[in-house]
Amino acid sequence: MKKSIQLVLSIAIAAVVAFGQKGPLPFDNSVFDSNFETAKWLAEYDEVAWKTSDVVMAQDKKELARLGTAWFCFKDSKDAWHAVYGKFENSQFELVFHFTMDAKKVVTRSEEKPDSGMLVLYAKALGLGQAKVKERVGANAPAFNQYIRRNSDQTFTVWLFPAFQTNGLAVYGGEGIFTIDSKAEKITKDESYYQPGFRGFPTGNPREIWLNYRELKAPTLGAIFFVWYYREYFTSINIDNAESMSTLIKSGNSHLWVHVVKDKK
Repeated sequence: MKKSIQLVLSIAIAAVVAFGQKGPLPFDNSVFDSNFETAKWLAEYDEVAWKTSDVVMAQDKKELARLGTAWFCFKDSKDAWHAVYGKFENSQFELVFHFTMDAKKVVTRSEEKPDSGMLVLYAKALGLGQAKVKERVGANAPAFNQYIRRNSDQTFTVWLFPAFQTNGLAVYGGEGIFTIDSKAEKITKDESYYQPGFRGFPTGNPREIWLNYRELKAPTLGAIFFVWYYREYFTSINIDNAESMSTLIKSGNSHLWVHVVKDKK
């Protein structure tokens, strides 16, 4: 389930190109599958964020007045999701709300206070990524969603992708991807990618759509995430790259990626 396969655009020579050619195949399934696993994790994070944010808005107005713009989600050592909301000022994180979400997607408010040092590091790492993206895309860019994960070596990875816009547009064309050092003081790796401009599709009218990435050889993480995130809004979403096309196909309760390698003439 959810493993990529490889086909060829020209059916007449499919067997020859896909199975008979010498050297490596023109599509790297292992890289794609790794990115797909990350995309699914990001979608899971996103669900925790929007479910807990709905609960936040139902809290007491006096508590809501204490909120700033600092919030993020994380998994604990038992693989349970947490979401924290508060204010980050003067290198201090003031926690206002802490929620957990269980395997049945039930959100519960928690009185447990996570380690304050950890909260500060997460907030600082997110701030570095946010500032970098804002510097790149400018003030008139679409709204972005934020995601963060602490890695096994205690560094952080921060992702910023275009959000589902308030006007109903599903937008792509820019993705901020950063590795932040363990002290959340500097960006050690920048894997961001931006097209010349952002593109979007109105939702509400299920149809087949194409993401134009023909300037690249293979799908970006942002493109894969877009397909997985918006899969229920469109009948089919295709990623069009220079050397391949990728499509997610639903089969019963499962999904299968099909990668079509373009015939080089």
